[in-house]
Amino acid sequence: MAPPQEESKLVEQPAATPDEVDAESDNEAPETEAAAAGEGSTTTKKKKKSKKSKGKKSAATADALPTSVVEEVVRNNPALANEMQGMERAKVEEMLRSMKLQELITGMATGAGAKKDMASYKFWATQPVPRFDEPEQEIPDGPVRPNNPDVVPTEADALIDGFEWVTMDLTDDAQMTEVYDLLTGHYVEDQEAMFRFNYSASFLNWALKAPGWLKEWHVGVRVASSKRLVAFISGIPVKVRVRENTLRCSEINFLCIHKKLRSKRLTPVLIKEITRRCNLEKVWSAIHTAGIVLPKPVSTCRYYHRSLDWLKLYEVGFSPLPPNSTKARQITRYHLPNQTKTKGLREMEAKDIDAVHDLLTRYLARFDMAPIFDKEEIEYWFLHQDAPGKERVIWTYVVEDSTGKVTDMFSFYSLESSVIGNKKHDTIRAAYLFYYATETAFSKTKKDLKVRLNELINDALILAKRFNFDVFNGLTLLDNTLFLQEQKFGAGDGQLHYYLFNWRTKHIRGGIDENNQIDDKNGSGIGMVML
Repeated sequence: MAPPQEESKLVEQPAATPDEVDAESDNEAPETEAAAAGEGSTTTKKKKKSKKSKGKKSAATADALPTSVVEEVVRNNPALANEMQGMERAKVEEMLRSMKLQELITGMATGAGAKKDMASYKFWATQPVPRFDEPEQEIPDGPVRPNNPDVVPTEADALIDGFEWVTMDLTDDAQMTEVYDLLTGHYVEDQEAMFRFNYSASFLNWALKAPGWLKEWHVGVRVASSKRLVAFISGIPVKVRVRENTLRCSEINFLCIHKKLRSKRLTPVLIKEITRRCNLEKVWSAIHTAGIVLPKPVSTCRYYHRSLDWLKLYEVGFSPLPPNSTKARQITRYHLPNQTKTKGLREMEAKDIDAVHDLLTRYLARFDMAPIFDKEEIEYWFLHQDAPGKERVIWTYVVEDSTGKVTDMFSFYSLESSVIGNKKHDTIRAAYLFYYATETAFSKTKKDLKVRLNELINDALILAKRFNFDVFNGLTLLDNTLFLQEQKFGAGDGQLHYYLFNWRTKHIRGGIDENNQIDDKNGSGIGMVML
């Protein structure tokens, strides 16, 4: 239940495809507030592997951080020693050395957003979350803290003078507007403050009113005198399978605190309050994401971006112009055809709910952590329904074979970002890859699956371009590692760390290796897409 992930920008151009290499050889032309419990929320919803030593080393030694890296981490976190009271510097270094590269380097090497996170560890040490220094191979899956309804407070903790708790009624347009205004002005920015997520009212309605939603899980803080909304945190009920266990969870999102109140340490208070309200409903575990490293990520994925309107992305500072290239060449590189290629591809209809539910359920069972959707949720999350004045959020397509069977599906949702301080463009229209599934995963080889997914995602890109999106975003989860490079996605500077609150399990692959690059050999065990 940390601040969300930061906005991610393109930092690495996708590697040239074989066809592009051939073409160029012929021409020879040169071509997130961060500190989760320290200051409040501003952070969302990036090289070669080292050779294995021939000598015999212990597993701990093999996975440990080198001294130089430990010193760099501590040097970049001046608040670390002071905030972790009672822990000597030597103990801090020992803890960091015990952390795997996968768990720390991927979260801190690509940006400054994680550098002040260590200041929040004092708070998280009091919470039911796994510790960095516990030997995960010796601890079975299960709750960190036993469930005990008798100790759940019936009243919220008192806030500092001048502020009061409020339960936001998001069926009231005026209160929804208050949440929208707070998020618009004070939610996620990238590290350079160039972009900020711009959640529409339609998106917020979609994200916050999932089947079974509870008004009590939409928690706000107001200024007592003016009644102005200055902080917010939300949860929705979800059912999540973590390896062999099915958890009734809350999915925590949209933790946001007014910029002028970041010194009031409201974040831990908000987290404790949403936890209390979930516990009152006998929900003891939660899932959340952040762009910063906290105790302790169950997995880490990396953002990848596929340019659809490269020139616009360049003009707003999202995409760089690679050395020895030109604007014209970049525009040509990312050009897409006007028509899709997959036979039988069409938009999802209500009659497809059962088929999509069956296909997606079987597909997600292949991953270590994934949601369990019922048919009502399939309809809610995937089926677009027109309504007067309602902005479209979700696009879902199915592939129907000659017998009428649905063999494939894919989906993407819309989330704009405001462009800060650009004279030419105000927004970036971003499509985010949501869920997909294909029968090819069950009847063919991994090579066949790769071919099929590339066909499907290429069509998704064409459709997104048709609907005037500027960029198509995805993470290294699901089977995305099989198509990101071939479809010309470039690595972003943002990452998404997955966290389980009051549940312990071994680390799950996130689709990136220890060098923060796509791990197409091992793929990802994450089958859950967080908004």
